[in-house]
Amino acid sequence: MLSSVQVLEPTERDRVHTIKDKNKLLARVRRIKGQAEALERALEAELGCADVLMLVSSMRGAVNGLTAEVMEDHIRNHIVDPDKENTKRAQGAAELIEVLRTYLK
Repeated sequence: MLSSVQVLEPTERDRVHTIKDKNKLLARVRRIKGQAEALERALEAELGCADVLMLVSSMRGAVNGLTAEVMEDHIRNHIVDPDKENTKRAQGAAELIEVLRTYLK
């Protein structure tokens, strides 16, 4: 499935903030990978629905956390950083970040 995803070459600006958070993002991805492996083992062991749903819920939370972090970073680095600007646009960015955090909890 991932083989069909087109990966764009990052620009220098993209690299700067992605590299800065690389270890934190990779830790999240590895946690998700571990959760996916636990889910796979649960399905192979034919565990009950409640156990499987708990694992799926944990994975969803982890993916949502990763998504929120990457989206917030994108807003701050490619749109406007509300911590560095005091404009209506910056206020809108801060509101969007807060909505994303709430939605993806």
